[in-house]
Amino acid sequence: MTDARLHADSVLRNRTPILAVLHPVLAGVRSVLEVASGTGGHVAHLAAALPHVTFQPSDPSPQARASIDAWAATEGLGNVRPALALDAASPPWPVPPTDAVVCINMVHISPWSATLGLLRGAAALLAPGGVLYLYGPYRRAGVDTAPGNLAFDASLRARDPAWGLRRLEEVAEAARAAGFSAPAIHDMPANNLSVLFTREG
Repeated sequence: MTDARLHADSVLRNRTPILAVLHPVLAGVRSVLEVASGTGGHVAHLAAALPHVTFQPSDPSPQARASIDAWAATEGLGNVRPALALDAASPPWPVPPTDAVVCINMVHISPWSATLGLLRGAAALLAPGGVLYLYGPYRRAGVDTAPGNLAFDASLRARDPAWGLRRLEEVAEAARAAGFSAPAIHDMPANNLSVLFTREG
């Protein structure tokens, strides 16, 4: 039988630090929507560590969705629902309200419209106090951008001019306009950030 699972070295590098940030945040929640789940490696790792949480993965790519489902099946994860086709840029999304929304490594590898759609879509699904978690590299005012991130940004923009590292302040302002708090920021390995927004009442 062909193994549909896709693999990404970045998942192996960052899944443990991401779990360390999310573990206390998700301790009291029952449901999580992951937007742009990619290979499915992250949701598999999170679901194995947080069996009390039901995860709803999603991705616009059929190949990614097949990989996500294969990861869940191979790992025997009964708390991961079948992956949904979901385009972050096009809310409303075909999912019920959820306790938290997770989005890893999408904001810089998508057009700005996807980030705005993510913020609006998450705000519509989350009750006050619900959390939106973003992970990835950003530019920050007053903070020198690491040379590796500058090179990464240039390579992304060469692939698609609509892609590239976003200014965290612009993301935070768009999040505020959508109904979220100022972000809690955690420095992560390899010049990445964990950014946590809370849905305001």
